[in-house]
Amino acid sequence: MNRKLTAALLIAAAVLTNVAFTALGSVFNYPDVLKEPVADVLAAFRDHQGAVTTWFTVLALSAALFAPIAIGVGRLSSSRAMRVAVPVGVAAAVVQVIGLARWPLLVPGFAADAASADPAVAAGGRDSFALAHLVLGNIIGETLGYLLTAAWTLLVLAALKSPAWFNLLGAASAILVLVGVLSPLDLPGVDLANFVGYVLWSLWLLAFAVRLLRRSGDRRDDPVLVDLAVDRGPGHAQ
Repeated sequence: MNRKLTAALLIAAAVLTNVAFTALGSVFNYPDVLKEPVADVLAAFRDHQGAVTTWFTVLALSAALFAPIAIGVGRLSSSRAMRVAVPVGVAAAVVQVIGLARWPLLVPGFAADAASADPAVAAGGRDSFALAHLVLGNIIGETLGYLLTAAWTLLVLAALKSPAWFNLLGAASAILVLVGVLSPLDLPGVDLANFVGYVLWSLWLLAFAVRLLRRSGDRRDDPVLVDLAVDRGPGHAQ
């Protein structure tokens, strides 16, 4: 994968993520809606099911892009940190896709059951949604997603010889994203910190893409585009 394609994927992922997240906030009051009772969440889902499933599909697609992004970025350095970063980035993509895919694949069925006139079926739909939200959403998609995304970012920064501003933006965003693992504790400021982290992370992705595009023809002048023959980690051997 060449640098221009990697840059294009970075831009696409950042743009799609923010567009989809904004759209879901508009039509579904996401993510605040998730703090409502399960019955209310499912009712809101049914009211806008087409739009909600579409935008969650877009969000899942943007998460999936981080698998090829991790592979493309992995070619910028042969250091030990980057060799670890590649599978970590792919894993980050996988867990987030798993968490987000429940909305278009599973939630329509849960929402239909929850609207049933049969109390047992309705209760089963609500319970199934709550379980899927806990396991696929909170544990896999969010907690593991935050952890792996932050780890990938920090590993990439460790692998590349980058300017201070680039490292600072990436590290700050990674730390704030990682704060999201504390979200289940309902600590004040956690959700806001996580949100700010993802905004900064999107900016970091775009900055990364711009640097790749600007210097795609000359790797020698930009520390982000390290020549593989020079940037070899201490554990590298051939």
